[in-house]
Amino acid sequence: MDVIEKLYNNWLWFMTMSEEEKYKPPKPDKADVAHAVTRSGLGAIPIAGTASVELLNAIVTPSLEKRKSEWMELIGEGLRELEQKMEIVLDSLQTNDSFTDIALEASQIAIRTSSKEKHEALRNAVLNSALPSPIEESMQRMFLSFVDTFTVWHIKLLHLFSDPEKFLQENSANLGNLSLGAPAHLVEAAYPELRGRRDIYDLVWKDLNSRALVNLDTLHIMMTGSGVVAKRTTEIADLFLNFIRSPFEDEP
Repeated sequence: MDVIEKLYNNWLWFMTMSEEEKYKPPKPDKADVAHAVTRSGLGAIPIAGTASVELLNAIVTPSLEKRKSEWMELIGEGLRELEQKMEIVLDSLQTNDSFTDIALEASQIAIRTSSKEKHEALRNAVLNSALPSPIEESMQRMFLSFVDTFTVWHIKLLHLFSDPEKFLQENSANLGNLSLGAPAHLVEAAYPELRGRRDIYDLVWKDLNSRALVNLDTLHIMMTGSGVVAKRTTEIADLFLNFIRSPFEDEP
């Protein structure tokens, strides 16, 4: 049984268990590693290379199981919060095929990455898909593919340019008395770790622009200070950011 199949079975298990057990994450199957090691010894005889494959499985499986368990716990806690704060009837999700499709797709992506930022974005996407009247499923799938293929810097730059002035204020960053500059100055002020790393953020920006998520071709156009801190995300980018935003973010 491969990882995705087991993830699917665990998801069904989660949706049908009793109320008191519903939000406990599944425990890793310790037999997986022992079984893989046993198969390694047997498989090494008839087919060259099989032992190496099974050895890799034995090494990788514990990490995947831990990642899966943490992801299921993250989703379980989020669903409990939806139930308590927004009165979402979780039982109704069992017959919601669209939610199940999005949850499984997000789970597959989550298993493939160790990024906490991506896990958080995927968790928020799943919770938002559980809300009444979510955005159409085709858009949800496209946005999940963004999370899958984007780096964390793609998402960070979108957050920054969706409301630069708010970002600078909330993160105690500033441009000084900038009367003339380029959006690249904003990037390096907001994220000091990108200073002098034009090779990185230019490539990310080019990718965002090719997907029509930003409305500026380059970060190196000279403009007034007010132009530097102007919003640069498109409507589709704002929808994406809202989809991966916590549904509880506006709570006091």
